Amino acid sequence: MDQYWRGRSPTFLFSMLLLGIVYGGLVSYLGFSTGSLTYDGSIGVALGLYICSHPVSNAIDLLFLDHGIMRGSIGDHGLAWYGLNLLVLVAGWLVTTIGLTLFLS
Repeated sequence: MDQYWRGRSPTFLFSMLLLGIVYGGLVSYLGFSTGSLTYDGSIGVALGLYICSHPVSNAIDLLFLDHGIMRGSIGDHGLAWYGLNLLVLVAGWLVTTIGLTLFLS
């Protein structure tokens, strides 16, 4: 069995995207607070980096696994797969930015 099955699952990537949206909603609308902006920011940065880690892992696999980038083809997954990875990466980046803003305020 592939040990990296979670990072390559579209369902898992959609759940990471949903997690980022939920975090952004909690911070924006409900004022999600643990009582300290430092803790709120730390949670946001850690969550954002975790969300970003899976698309980055897929990009590293594309670059180095069987010289995927040198083949010149899109690969087994297609453009939709790489678009989903890019969308999750942007969502993780936004969560990290929100967390860093809270941490530094």
